[in-house]
Amino acid sequence: MSEPVMKLLVKCGAESIEHPGGTLLSHLKRVSALLDGWAARPALLAAGLGHAFYGTDGFPTALIDVSDRARVREAMGEEAEAIVYRYAACDRKFTYPGLADADGPFRDRFTGETDIPTPQQRRDFVELTVANELDLLIVNPEMRARYGEALDRLFTRCREHLSERGWLAVRKVMRRS
Repeated sequence: MSEPVMKLLVKCGAESIEHPGGTLLSHLKRVSALLDGWAARPALLAAGLGHAFYGTDGFPTALIDVSDRARVREAMGEEAEAIVYRYAACDRKFTYPGLADADGPFRDRFTGETDIPTPQQRRDFVELTVANELDLLIVNPEMRARYGEALDRLFTRCREHLSERGWLAVRKVMRRS
């Protein structure tokens, strides 16, 4: 795990914020560990660890205001911070229906702007989304009961943007062969 990212997470209080399965910090570590098990590249691993710095559409508690992106860039590097920003900025209701499509639009919930992610941006976003949601489904039976079927459909639609190891994890957690 990235020591500078861990230090910033601790400084921002991630270990004292409640989150399904314990604390936000424990969730972030688990997501990064999942990505590591899937042989994710270093920028995506760092993003997995810091994906909640700016809050998300599903977990609005921000550790750092989005106007202070330079602080996160300093800790994790430009590429990883860009992944974190895209993840945090995602307007899920708008973006998820077209997420599997190569030309599916992405809406930034902070600015309202839309764009079409590059193939790498889409792969990173899908991989991080799947790791995040799988962790929540594993540690929280209530979330699994409430959102499991919809997430399974989303993951299946996005299969082509997901690594083989990520897809195997989906199949295992969702108990499909």
